[in-house]
Amino acid sequence: MGLISLIFTWPLAPMRGLVRLAEMIQDQAERELRDPAAVRRRLEAIEAARQAGQISEEEERRAVEEVLRLATGR
Repeated sequence: MGLISLIFTWPLAPMRGLVRLAEMIQDQAERELRDPAAVRRRLEAIEAARQAGQISEEEERRAVEEVLRLATGR
């Protein structure tokens, strides 16, 4: 039975590999989004942009909310 199932599932192997690769990329991206050091760097960059006058208070507020939303997964 192993040979028969191998013959029928072999054409699907590249698709399974692609799905697994996509899952690994998604996992890595989620880890980076929630990494406390990365979140702190993004918040510091937003604060620096606000202090330099590159963004308004409203833009800063929205950016901070977005970073925190992504970091908490909500």
